[in-house]
Amino acid sequence: MHTHHGRRSTRSAGHRLTAAAFAVLVLGALTACGADDGSRADTPPARISTTAPSATVSSPPAAAVPAEPMAASEPVRVRVPSADVDTGPVLKLGLAADGTVEVPSVGQADRIGWYTKGVTPGELGPAVLIGHFDTAKGPAVLKNVSRIRAGDRITVSRADGSEAVFAVRALEQVDKDSFPTDKVYGETTRPELRLITCGGELENGHRPDNIIVYADLVQ
Repeated sequence: MHTHHGRRSTRSAGHRLTAAAFAVLVLGALTACGADDGSRADTPPARISTTAPSATVSSPPAAAVPAEPMAASEPVRVRVPSADVDTGPVLKLGLAADGTVEVPSVGQADRIGWYTKGVTPGELGPAVLIGHFDTAKGPAVLKNVSRIRAGDRITVSRADGSEAVFAVRALEQVDKDSFPTDKVYGETTRPELRLITCGGELENGHRPDNIIVYADLVQ
């Protein structure tokens, strides 16, 4: 997997990249997804629609009242009932040496990671969670991403004992070369969540698309 990043403001100097720092980074999309040894993983095509996968967005925004921002607290567990996801502890993901976002290792394909250069889930801004659809070893934590629909809930348990509950607003499937950097990582006026994985038919052992789930804090 591999994701492009955009500019965003920070909560505190030294703990989050500043907007200026983000502006000079050239980051990629989620690439380490799929059967990276060249074989076909035992999973179907990763799609959120039966139509062509480029820039496909699901359903209109969910009718949910946005909640007030929460204080910072790191995620420890992620539940997405509609996709049969209940996983923890949450991995901490930063930046790799080449400037791309780290992703869970193949051995941690049953786990979801949190991109630590962004806000924690529930804070003002777009918190980013990343997980594999599959790997060379087979299906992974987000193998059922296509079951997610607008209005579904994503619950993130946090280290302070609280829970951040998000309502899915939309899903988008895009070619990795057309990753919507600003839309995913840009500043927002409310607490939001991005859940990102890979998608599309396997090509040379990898999946060419990213599937992005957009959700808003409602509780």
